[in-house]
Amino acid sequence: MLVLTLAAVFVVLGSGMALAQKSTPAAGWSVTDCQGCHEKALGTSFQNTKHAKLDQSCAHCHVNVAEHAKAQMNGDKNAPSPALKNLTAAQVNEKCLSCHEKARQSNYMSSMHARRNVACTSCHSAHSAKSMKAQLKTAMDSDTCYTCHKSERAKAMRTSHHPVREGKMGCSSCHNPHDGGTPKMIQGESINELCYKCHTEKRGPFLFEHAPVREDCVSCHEPHGSNHKRLLLNKLPNLCWNCHLTGSGHFGSLDNLITEKGVPMAPVGAVTGYPTSGSRGVEKSCKNCHVNLHGSNAPSGAFFLR
Repeated sequence: MLVLTLAAVFVVLGSGMALAQKSTPAAGWSVTDCQGCHEKALGTSFQNTKHAKLDQSCAHCHVNVAEHAKAQMNGDKNAPSPALKNLTAAQVNEKCLSCHEKARQSNYMSSMHARRNVACTSCHSAHSAKSMKAQLKTAMDSDTCYTCHKSERAKAMRTSHHPVREGKMGCSSCHNPHDGGTPKMIQGESINELCYKCHTEKRGPFLFEHAPVREDCVSCHEPHGSNHKRLLLNKLPNLCWNCHLTGSGHFGSLDNLITEKGVPMAPVGAVTGYPTSGSRGVEKSCKNCHVNLHGSNAPSGAFFLR
């Protein structure tokens, strides 16, 4: 009988304690307490966020909440404000990173964003997010990035571009804005490894490799956008001539010499058929013959002809 009575007491006390813990926020001052004054900030848009569903305590993110509420009730307007905008970027980031660490945010403090005092609230909004995920201040992540990265926005407006404007991918498809452990905060160990996630046919291995391709894709391509085909840095054959300025008797050296000297006609003593203009003028391209510029497995592919 005594055992049953003690068990009943433990059940009642245990369920009561669990109910008290569930109904009372750990840090105090729940959303309902603050909603009377901050109805706009804590309205429908906030109620649908994970912050509202998982944590009903405003004091988990905002400081001086108790002092602020007490001062409001007493009519004192000199109490410290709990608004995050009054904190430094480092203080805001420290508060957010105390919970958010699953998407490599732990490396954020070594990133360029952190070094330039970019706060989490510069991109994210806990109360009035516009995006479908990540609670961004804009509908698309690219629009958030473009607020600072103006040159990348200009490049994305060019003729040849990744489908960022069309909404098929975003800046976060290639970059992780929270990870400072990789160059340019990319979503890969290197630029080539990142590109190979989509362009797998360019990975190889090839019997004959093109050195610039193996070293870095951006040696020839501008990933943010270009006015040349295939995101190329320059128009062909100018792009190839950045490295192959001197050809072994074909095109390269001959046409470049004519163009550089501005020769309008065949020089004195030239044989019949001597070209009078460079490849730039007659739309000749290295790729007309060297078709496999990324690499070749053909036995005779040392010059990437096939």
